[in-house]
Amino acid sequence: MPRERSSRADYAQFKQMTTRWRDNDMYGHMNNVVFYEYVDTAVNAWLIENADLDIPNGKIVGLVVETSCTFHGPLGFPEPLDVGLRVSKIGNSSVTFEIGMFGTNDADTAAEARFTHVYVNAKTRRPVPLPEGLRAALEQLVIS
Repeated sequence: MPRERSSRADYAQFKQMTTRWRDNDMYGHMNNVVFYEYVDTAVNAWLIENADLDIPNGKIVGLVVETSCTFHGPLGFPEPLDVGLRVSKIGNSSVTFEIGMFGTNDADTAAEARFTHVYVNAKTRRPVPLPEGLRAALEQLVIS
């Protein structure tokens, strides 16, 4: 059974991103692995801009431990993307982001991704509790 698509109202914040010529595959749309590049870029840009993380030189590092993506429709160059972010779960040392990718004028997602980070000490690679500043920033992305 197909999964119901999210709409723009389901996301807390948006970032507009520019597609690139190289994103399209031989079928004329963005290749599925390229979606993950946009997910990674959107999440890390948000963390740098809003959570005061010093990537890559900070004391903690967010390691990706789980990803998934559901594709509903094509995207590709030359159309810009609107990338929506929300947080579905904040744990002791982890966070699960949900990312919706939209064509510029689309009301519903073309793709929806999940992206879980576990935060670890940059040197030991052992899990650490989320710092309060990071936790407070992440709570801004939680949609009730």
